[in-house]
Parts: sequence; structure tokens; C-alpha cells
Amino acid sequence: MKLLAALLLLAMLAGFLLSHVMGMHGAWAWIGAFCEAATVGALADWFAVVALFRHPLGLPIPHTAIIPHGKARIADSLALFVRDHFLEPTALLAKLSAFDPAKRLGQWLAEPAQAGKLAELARGWALQALDLLDEAAVRRRIHGFVVARLHEWNAAATAGEILDLLTADGRHQALLDEALTRLGRHLDDATVKQRVSAMIVKYARREWPKLVGTVEWVKPVEGIADTLAERLAHALLDELQDVLSQPQHPLRQDYERWLGGYVQRLRNDPATADKLQAMKQRLIEHPGVQDYVQGLWEQIHASLREDLSRSDGVLVQHLQRSLGALGESLSQDRALRDALNQHLLGGAEKLTQRLRSGVTEHIAQTVKGWDERHLVEQLELSVGRDLQYIRFNGTLVGGLIGVALHAAVTLIP
Repeated sequence: MKLLAALLLLAMLAGFLLSHVMGMHGAWAWIGAFCEAATVGALADWFAVVALFRHPLGLPIPHTAIIPHGKARIADSLALFVRDHFLEPTALLAKLSAFDPAKRLGQWLAEPAQAGKLAELARGWALQALDLLDEAAVRRRIHGFVVARLHEWNAAATAGEILDLLTADGRHQALLDEALTRLGRHLDDATVKQRVSAMIVKYARREWPKLVGTVEWVKPVEGIADTLAERLAHALLDELQDVLSQPQHPLRQDYERWLGGYVQRLRNDPATADKLQAMKQRLIEHPGVQDYVQGLWEQIHASLREDLSRSDGVLVQHLQRSLGALGESLSQDRALRDALNQHLLGGAEKLTQRLRSGVTEHIAQTVKGWDERHLVEQLELSVGRDLQYIRFNGTLVGGLIGVALHAAVTLIP
């Protein structure tokens, strides 16, 4: 196109010279007027087009090479244009609200095929994650990270917080009640009583064999042990009932003092905290514990991989059903859709605010970082063809104006 525009300019210049050679009489006067004005128009538009990208003829004429010299200003203007017209929060949020993403998501998930595709996609991601976790370097890094965090973990402080939670609002007393109630049921069990009786007989025969032998002349020692076990159980049950029915029972008060004192020691006594920390360290470093954790992870990993390797695995089927149920809920529950849309709009608004500044700066810095010669070449490739048509039009329009002016001078007396 550049060549055609240049040839057209040369043709107009040749026509202008030829018309002068022919004396500018008759038709040649009209041709000369057309070619003269067309040449001026072509040269003016050539200058304007070239001045956008470089200095015409290499001359440093002011206000030429506009794009290279104004690259920074163009970059800022382009960035602001994108920000104000494409990332305007109100317009974006209005379009998102009209789109009703929760409803469309519900309709999409309600289709079994779509839920199946999403579940299958999640299955692939999960398998890739398992492969990554199974790599030796990753496993070593995760193991090192977890162990380091466990070493840094303040077990005493955590234990104190847990006990604080358990003792709040008398929960520890309720826990004591539950433990005593279960203990009472256990003591009242016939099997337990028989076991206690057998232990009494065994102990008596071992410690006092002669006395047991003498007693058995009068009454079987097993019967005495059964009676003793029964009475012991009743005595313990009576004591348990007293504790359960009396909020101020001495046992409860002792329990209260012991637990409160232990919590205070966990908080304020370095020795108690150090003991708990040392216990934690021994537990972490114990080979048996590490082997157990490693074996447990390998079992979990193998089980997950075996299930996820099948498209009809339990996890995939459960996920597909859950996605379908979510789709049905979103389709039928207007309140749920409104809540989800509200969260999405809130998140989109925050994201838009961050993107506005980030994208604006990114566009500006990217354009400013372009090589000027490369920028000019890319723009010429993009719009150069249209710019050459401007030169064509300038040539023709200039020629027509020349003819009109010649007509005005010639025909108007």
C-alpha cells in the first residue's frame, strides 16, 4: 500500500509537470489544476502519516515522531482509558448482578452431566496433588515443616486454653458427672462384680493361704468374696450418688481446686510448662510415633489413590451427588441464591478495586517498556493499511479541490 500511495504521488507530480510542458491550455489546464492540488494533498497527508511514527526525511521537525516521543503519555492515557471504560465498578457489578451467577450455577450443576464433568475434573486435580505429595523431596519438605511447627508449638499454653474452655460455665463439673455416672453403671454390672470377687479370692489365697484354708472349713471363700464385692460396689455407688447429688461435696471441691491449680501452673509455672514441652518433644521424636504417622499417611495415600483412580469411586460419586444437590438447592432456594450472589458481588467489588490499580499500572508500565522501534513497527502493521488509504483520499480530495478552484477562477467572471 505504501508503494501504491507513492506511485500515485509520482503520477500526480508527473501530470502536473506534463501539463506545464503542454502549456496549461484547454484540458491540460484542468489536468494541471487537478494534479497540482492532488500533489499538495498527497504530500501533506504523507507528512501527517509519517509524522505519527518518525521524523519525515529524518529531519527533527517539531511535533513529529509523535508516537515514539509521546509513548509515556500514550501509555498513561491507554491505561486510564481501560480503567475508566472497562473496569468501572458500578457497570461491572450491574452486569454481574443482571447475569445472576448463582442461578446460572445452580442450573448448570443441576445437570448430571455437568456435575459429573466437574467431579471428574476434581478427581484429576486430586490425583495430581497426590502424585506431588508422594514425591520424596515434597514429602521430606512437608515432614520437616510439620515437625518444625510441632517443635514451636506451645503445648502448655494450648493445654491451658483447652482447660479454660472446659472449665467455663461449669463444663468440667458436667464432665465429672458424666464420668461418675458411667463409673456407677460399670460398678453395678454383674460381670464387674464377679471380676472383683475373683480378684479378692486370688489375692487372699496368695497373701493369707492359711487363713483362707481355715475359713473354708466354715464357709467357701468365694461366697465371702461375692458378698464383699457386692457390699464394696454398693458402698462406692452410695458415695458416687452423694457426689452427684451434692454440688458442694468435698470430692467436687478437691477436683475444682486441683483443676484450677493445674491451669494456673500451666500458665504461670515454668517448671510445669517445661515438663509438658519435654513430654511433647519426646512424643514427637519417638521412632514409634514417627513410624506410626508415616504408616498412617501411606495407608491414607494408598486408599485415596485407589479410590480416586476409578471414575466410579466413592469420593467421586459423593462429590457428584453433592454438586447435584447444590445445584438443586440453588435452583429452588431464592434466599440461598441471593446470599451467594451477595457474596459474589462483594468479592467482585473488592477484586475490581484491586484490579483497577493493578491493571492500570501494568498496562502503563508494559507500554512504557516497549522498544520504540518495535512499537512503531507494530502500530504500522496494525493501522498502516488504513493510513495509506488516508493518503489516497488526500490525493483525490486535493485534486478535486484544485479542479473546483480552477473552475471558480475560470468560469466566474
